Amino acid sequence: MNIKSATYLISSPSVDKCPKGDKPEYAFIGRSNVGKSSLINMICNNHKLAKTSASPGKTQLINHFVIEDIHEKTGKVSSWYLVDLPGYGYAKVAQGQRKQWIKMIENYIRKRENLLNLFVLIDSRHKPQEIDISFINQLGEWKIPFAIVFTKADKSTQKEVAAAVKAFLSALGEHWAALPPHFVSSAVKSTGRRQILSFIEECNQLTKQ
Repeated sequence: MNIKSATYLISSPSVDKCPKGDKPEYAFIGRSNVGKSSLINMICNNHKLAKTSASPGKTQLINHFVIEDIHEKTGKVSSWYLVDLPGYGYAKVAQGQRKQWIKMIENYIRKRENLLNLFVLIDSRHKPQEIDISFINQLGEWKIPFAIVFTKADKSTQKEVAAAVKAFLSALGEHWAALPPHFVSSAVKSTGRRQILSFIEECNQLTKQ
């Protein structure tokens, strides 16, 4: 898959305000400051697409982007939605606002019928966090298709990243009979970009069968 264009469309305060679900949709979510916006920009090859910030909690709405891609073999152009969701966990906001975010995120994840996959971002520098494990287990209860993206792989050695990924998947394996797809990424080095786009392309193809 080659990205032809990536365009910001709209920011919505709730799932019912989102664009019509007429395209395949892929959403990205993770703890605050996990590198979500940087990853989205890297995937789309547009460093100004999603707004990045050093302050956790910058993303506060459901942000839709329209992606147009060209199939490498057929040359056919297709389009899909990429969604930047608010982070979960720590953020410098009032408790009431945080609860609104949680409800907004849950409604979106559970009610957005054209959502084909939710990418859950995990910081590869840290040991398994209970908040991440709990969130993923909740996705299982809701029967939401998802994949894991381990971010910031450039911040550690390959050995350290491999150990962190193994530790997280091992912790997840205590709750899951089969593990979800996972990718290792670095927004700085564009690591994982091809693999993530190939996965999205495969999902898009399945919807056309």
